[in-house]
Amino acid sequence: MAKKSREPNGAASIYKGADGRWHGRVTVGVRPDGKPDRRHVGRKTKAEVVKAVREIERKRDAGSLSKPGEKWTLGSWLEHWVHEIAKKYVSENTYDGYEVDVRVHLVPGIGAHRIDRLEPEHLEAFYAKMQCDGSKPGTAHHVHRTVRVALAEARRRGHVSRNVAEIARAPRIEEEEIEPYRIDEVQSLLLQASKLRNSARWVVALALGLRQGEALALQWEDVDLDAGYLRIRRNRLRPRYRHGCDDEPCGRKPGYCPKREQIRREHKNTKSRSGRRTVGLPDPLITLLRQHADAQDCERADAGANWEAKDYVFASPTGGPLSPNTDYHVWKRLLRDAGVRDGRLHDARHTAGTVLLLLGVPDVIVDTIMGWEPGGAARMRARYMHVTGPMLRRVADQVGETLWGSSGAE
Repeated sequence: MAKKSREPNGAASIYKGADGRWHGRVTVGVRPDGKPDRRHVGRKTKAEVVKAVREIERKRDAGSLSKPGEKWTLGSWLEHWVHEIAKKYVSENTYDGYEVDVRVHLVPGIGAHRIDRLEPEHLEAFYAKMQCDGSKPGTAHHVHRTVRVALAEARRRGHVSRNVAEIARAPRIEEEEIEPYRIDEVQSLLLQASKLRNSARWVVALALGLRQGEALALQWEDVDLDAGYLRIRRNRLRPRYRHGCDDEPCGRKPGYCPKREQIRREHKNTKSRSGRRTVGLPDPLITLLRQHADAQDCERADAGANWEAKDYVFASPTGGPLSPNTDYHVWKRLLRDAGVRDGRLHDARHTAGTVLLLLGVPDVIVDTIMGWEPGGAARMRARYMHVTGPMLRRVADQVGETLWGSSGAE
């Protein structure tokens, strides 16, 4: 081997080896065992080695050089990231979404790639295959967001030099046009809801536009019926269970175990400042909530020692929190019984927004009632508030009045 030239400590060394090739070694940091991390490159000519060494030095100085050690596959990194990193720092619902994307889609579909060799085209081809296999564009789009967040963390920790998910094109989502319920449909729903237990739950949805999680997390301490307002401060979380039948396994899923144990908190604080808001109550709704409180007092008396004193406004017959899944199915049954067309529970929120627009409520008040962030409020108004037939008729009448006068054309 040819004698290496002496360089200052930490500087790169370039030399011609006994094999006739040129070699370069660059110190880029410290390995996990505390020894210097020296990267090696070999090329046919000195010029090629010099170029390769300079590129390593550039990446080292920019902080974009991948770390030494075992190379992560996309699958191994995603599983490590979702269980050991993301789980500690994101909400339960966010974690659930990440975990499903990783376990169901990303690991089996594209997990074999090494993350330092992954290209944007690999991701784009994967998204296309997902949709060919029957996944909705929205599902592929959600998967894209998950892998983008995971690779951003990999880049921050030095495992990759770039985040290819930021380069890859996300699947396009066509927003569906949602038609809010007409006033006569809302009246039919309210009439049918009056026959149900927790009937005020659906009045709150249709009149105030509360999200499902906000309505189910309401507690009586959040409601001031004398002053005529309620405060939104929490969101109901979907329950998660584990088996409680270790001695004699029941053979069912954890949620159906007779001795199931809840392993998730029931609610969390609303995450955004705009989500934490105070909403005024119409007088008819105040009356309904007073009646609802009286009915709940009767249930408390009937339940006796079995009553769960958790202060929920909309509770089970024994005072416990309502399940979002059960609440959804009650909504679907309400639509059928009222003879109203099928729709999502979230469509009740669209309806409330449209009513506010019809009433000419100022934008700043609408944003407060609906709980929208200031930066995206205009976009949300465009999404939630739909131009309805009565609005178009009113504008047409105004145009006619301006052009032809009240007597009309002659």
